[in-house]
Amino acid sequence: MKKLSIVIVNYNVRHFLEQTLHSVFNALHNIDAEVFVVDNNSVDGSVDMVRKLFPQVKLIANKHNSGFSKANNQAIRQATGEYILLLNPDTIVQEDTFRKCIDFMDAHPEGGGLGVKMLDGQGRFLPESKRGLPSPEVAFYKIFGLAALFPKSKRFGKYHLGYLDENQTHEVDILSGAYMFLRKETLDKIGLLEEEYFMYGEDIDLSWRIILGGYKNYYFPETRIIHYKGESTKKTSINYVFIFYKAMIIFASKYFSSRNAKLFSFLIHSAIYFRASLSIIKRFIDKTIIPIADFTVTLGGFYLLKNFWEINYKQQPNYFPEELMLYAAPLYCLIWQGSTYFTGGYKRGSSLFKIFQGVIIGTIIISAFSNFFDSYRFSRALILLGSVWGFAAMAGIRMLAHYKTYRNFRIGETGKNILLIGSETESIRIIERIKETRPAWNITGFISPGPEDVKNDLCLGTVQQIEEIIDIHKINEILFCSKDLPAHQIIELMSGIDVRNLQFKIIPGESNYIIGSSSRDTQGDFFTLNLELNISSKVNLRKKRFLDLGISCVLLVFSPIIMWFFNKPLKFIGNIFSVFSGKYSWVGYEGTGDRTLPTIKKGIISPASVLPPHKRDLNTIGNVNFDYARNYNPLTDLLLIIKSFWKLGV
Repeated sequence: MKKLSIVIVNYNVRHFLEQTLHSVFNALHNIDAEVFVVDNNSVDGSVDMVRKLFPQVKLIANKHNSGFSKANNQAIRQATGEYILLLNPDTIVQEDTFRKCIDFMDAHPEGGGLGVKMLDGQGRFLPESKRGLPSPEVAFYKIFGLAALFPKSKRFGKYHLGYLDENQTHEVDILSGAYMFLRKETLDKIGLLEEEYFMYGEDIDLSWRIILGGYKNYYFPETRIIHYKGESTKKTSINYVFIFYKAMIIFASKYFSSRNAKLFSFLIHSAIYFRASLSIIKRFIDKTIIPIADFTVTLGGFYLLKNFWEINYKQQPNYFPEELMLYAAPLYCLIWQGSTYFTGGYKRGSSLFKIFQGVIIGTIIISAFSNFFDSYRFSRALILLGSVWGFAAMAGIRMLAHYKTYRNFRIGETGKNILLIGSETESIRIIERIKETRPAWNITGFISPGPEDVKNDLCLGTVQQIEEIIDIHKINEILFCSKDLPAHQIIELMSGIDVRNLQFKIIPGESNYIIGSSSRDTQGDFFTLNLELNISSKVNLRKKRFLDLGISCVLLVFSPIIMWFFNKPLKFIGNIFSVFSGKYSWVGYEGTGDRTLPTIKKGIISPASVLPPHKRDLNTIGNVNFDYARNYNPLTDLLLIIKSFWKLGV
């Protein structure tokens, strides 16, 4: 029999899971334990990663997503530990976490469950570390904001027990499912997780059954973990709102009286529509505020330019007809914005050059359009002036938005001064990778985790001098090299540095990716430091789709003539509509089944279509596919289509 069995349920969070497992095994020193990973049919390579890097893990690879409760129960039924820990795959535990939890539970046989002090990715306390029973009264206070207004109140703050000291051990009603340290004897008595809950609510149900079974739940702050909230599920999504509150209704129907359950159900349904409405409004504002600002400012400036042109050059007020401002000018603005979208000008962190490209392309389209329709040919000079103003307006809006966030106007850069904490060898490795793959990031230097004096120009000092270094170099973000810093030191630094707007991220040992979270309400962030293939860029994917649609339009217009030159004319027409619908692209990979390449639409032709028959071996085709993905440019597709034109009908 083992002392501890750890169960981690994973769904498409491979890199977070890898970091969690590293921290778990670092904390299992001298503890007789077993670790289970139950994968709910992830498609991100999680299963292969666990098999390769952690062969000691007992892996259960499900062929479908069975839900959180069922997946946990699969492992619990096989577990042999005296204690069972249910652990989220987006957590980091300290080296002493398991030992301290075991010692506490050994000393408190009445304890059925234990939760610990949880911090978010910025080192801030997560209030859900300790919770009260969500009765109708408590739910009312939380749903309508009274709990947030009066978090320390014994009446209104019961949901997160805000009136209890977060640094002292307490008996609590509800444990967090992110870290549930359970006595196996208790589970044998009260049963496993209730599988009626697909996700959310199962931790509340199990915690309450522990108390009903005669045991106690404890909040234990003598050790801490990091929990990147919301990585497996996007907690700001409408889907999350519905799933979470429906779970609350299931709980109420099981444990509350009929009258209270009906009241609880009413409150929950009110909350669902209230929160869903807020979520829709917030998402709409987030997605449209920049485009609406672009349209409004560009159109307003165009109106002023029109008046200026009429008075100073035409010397006749109201020279242009009403149709200019009613129809043509709004259409011009939309075309400039549409072309800017396709050049990547609406991508976060996009450069001003992308906006310039978009406006130029839009101006060409507007000029061509006005030449075809005489009734809309108002003034070429106004179109040119409008394009200059459109670029200035869109650039200015982005510069103001950038300044609001980063306090500088360096569009296209992170605007952050980044500091690494790690050994000289690891820090230099990471800095070189960042320069190669993220050249816009501003790396100020690194500091040593120990007291030793490092003789390197990029070394700014030691961790003992960190506050002075942050102040002098105006550091906005710190990257921890976890190869050189134990988890407890990282957590100590996160929670101990009190600098406004300072962000933290972690680089797992000898890896090429960075993990962090800028808010307790958002999912974790993931940045790769591997060389990225051009075709994986969202901007290039948009360009590829735009090119597909443009070529399809041209081919469709001339299809009555050219279709008869193909061996299968109907197949040619069918291919055009397949590309229109998005089922196919004109150019895609040759079917080698290489999973290392970014996924794109299947192609009518491939980069290997131009190869002579004697060179069409799998190795050559694979190399051609890789070169195509790495060096992708829309012009590549156009040239391939021209060279393989007569293969478009096969």
